[in-house]
Amino acid sequence: MMYHFCAKSDPGRARDNNEDSVAYDEATLTAVLADGMGGYNAGEIASGMATAFIKSELSRWLMEAGDTAKAAEVRRAMEICVDNANRSIFNSANSNTNYAGMGTTLVVGVFREDTLVLGHIGDSRCYRMRAGLLDQITKDHSLLQEQIDAGLITVEQAATSTIKNLVTRALGVDDSVLMDVSEFAVQVGDVYLMCSDGLSDMIDDAAIAKIIMEDSPLEQKATQLIDSANENGGRDNISVLMVEVHPAAEKRGLIARWLGK
Repeated sequence: MMYHFCAKSDPGRARDNNEDSVAYDEATLTAVLADGMGGYNAGEIASGMATAFIKSELSRWLMEAGDTAKAAEVRRAMEICVDNANRSIFNSANSNTNYAGMGTTLVVGVFREDTLVLGHIGDSRCYRMRAGLLDQITKDHSLLQEQIDAGLITVEQAATSTIKNLVTRALGVDDSVLMDVSEFAVQVGDVYLMCSDGLSDMIDDAAIAKIIMEDSPLEQKATQLIDSANENGGRDNISVLMVEVHPAAEKRGLIARWLGK
């Protein structure tokens, strides 16, 4: 399989600074997205530290491990890198009063042949578009999600809730953090979308799916998603990191020969 990456970030229409951060490494098929929180631009520091540290350390491990590393080993390496990033952000927050209480959400993914190892903390999300169906494959760590799970409110009521941004987990807030890690089978034709809540709070899943399904380059889809969020208010920073899965080059060549092209 071949993977095409694209990342875009925008401050939105209500904020001057951008506390989101995105990073990817095509050589190791690693993707990281973070949405920071905290005063005095501390959220910007937290998210930037998270993406830079995790991309660097995880990519280095993946390069050294090579193609023989199993998904379970990648998962463990991811957990160690995230734990180290968490401690780094936590220590910075406790050593600088301007950074007190800073933290960040996180989505981190590593593609290994036909498998995605995906970790997340907080309410930044990862969606998968497959065969015309959009699925949210992460579950928000938020007070709102807990209320939905407890049956206190419906999904429809949640869409207009005033507590959308209250997360129950964040990287860097405590000296340890629990990250949910899952493995997913990857298929040719899949499109994966990591995003901050500046996107998912502004446009619903149906609108996201419609844009992803358009016959246009991945970069154009990413721009359209951000533009749509801004058109609906752009009340927060908006970040998207998209990954499109194609057949391997040699397979495309073989199919073309079969078709006489």
